[in-house]
Amino acid sequence: MKKSVLLSFLVLFALLVTTAIPQTRNNYPKPPESMDPQNTGQAPATTSRSVDLMQLQRDADDLARKAQSIPSDVASVRKGMLPKDIIEKLKQIEKLSKRLRTELNP
Repeated sequence: MKKSVLLSFLVLFALLVTTAIPQTRNNYPKPPESMDPQNTGQAPATTSRSVDLMQLQRDADDLARKAQSIPSDVASVRKGMLPKDIIEKLKQIEKLSKRLRTELNP
């Protein structure tokens, strides 16, 4: 007896839920056709950048090499010795990083 009441309740609940929630449909109107005679219905051409993947790899390797040398240079600074090329290395790291970020950003 309990199973049939529970089953009836579940069926009734399912019917209520499916009829109470309206189905969402896209009722937006279709945009008008282009009046431009040059436009033949094709998607606008996107400008594609050619990315030199080999140059990107070389830049990334160079960046990694320079960045690995910074901790030892900073350790020298702590000892009171300023390596003469540390500032130039940091500028080059910044430049390489910016170039990589620009090339990889869509």
